[in-house]
Amino acid sequence: MTRIIPRLTATAAALALFTMPGACGGSDKTASTATPSGAQGPAAVPSVTALLPDAIKSKGTLIVAADATYAPNEFIGKDGKTVEGMDADLAKAIAGAADLKAEVKNATFDSIIPGLASHKYDLGMSSFTDTKEREQTVDFVTYFSAGTSFYVKAQGGPTVNTLADLCGKTVAVEKGTTQQTDAEAQSKKCGASKVSVLTFPDQNGANLALSSGRAQVGMADSPVAAYLVKQSNGQFKLVGQPYGTAPYGIAMPKGDGMAPAIKAAVTHLIENGEYGKILAKWGIADGAIKAPVINGATG
Repeated sequence: MTRIIPRLTATAAALALFTMPGACGGSDKTASTATPSGAQGPAAVPSVTALLPDAIKSKGTLIVAADATYAPNEFIGKDGKTVEGMDADLAKAIAGAADLKAEVKNATFDSIIPGLASHKYDLGMSSFTDTKEREQTVDFVTYFSAGTSFYVKAQGGPTVNTLADLCGKTVAVEKGTTQQTDAEAQSKKCGASKVSVLTFPDQNGANLALSSGRAQVGMADSPVAAYLVKQSNGQFKLVGQPYGTAPYGIAMPKGDGMAPAIKAAVTHLIENGEYGKILAKWGIADGAIKAPVINGATG
């Protein structure tokens, strides 16, 4: 997912190649934009609409939050404002099945769950790993499977095969992600050779830290890291093997009653083939699941 960051400095402009559109988020970013979903995908499905809470039906529109720095899952399109990617496409398709529209808003990753809790957003679709800890605050419907990958500079980058190899190195991650949690947990196991964990509000900042030499290692979800390396014109490379494969979840306010309808919508999209088409469009069909579940955290 590739996006040019606004107000780039001269140095950063040369690194704009590595910025990525889309990622998991929190509160609205200053330059965030709300974008109507446009074509809403499939026609309404009665078995889905029957499960919607009345409060959602009456709204007519699902407000969906995504941190648009995490291509190909979510990123800012060429027009500089529209959120595109796998999650945006699925949001439109889910809304269509529920006889609703989707409005996808760009938000920082660590502000999305608080925004759901305060009912600022109806859904969070931003590559969230469904975890037991997050399930204490929000409900999830699983819809994808991904792990974490390491990436470094293609020339002179360190060898990293496992989390243990991060000891003594500087790692760039996005704030609020499972990658931040993993890197900080590993640092406590490293003895004197701690991991220096640099956290950034979005994935673009983490990528630029690696490009500029501030960090030695980057970490991101496996489909995102693979896309970034592919778009880097040979300047980044993947190292080691992905670890920690776990389900992504569509997040929603805890106990608001929307999970059964969202699960039914995802099930419908899997069965009618639209789900597979969306993943294939973004080159991430390997992460497809066969059936969604509510609160399916594996760890």
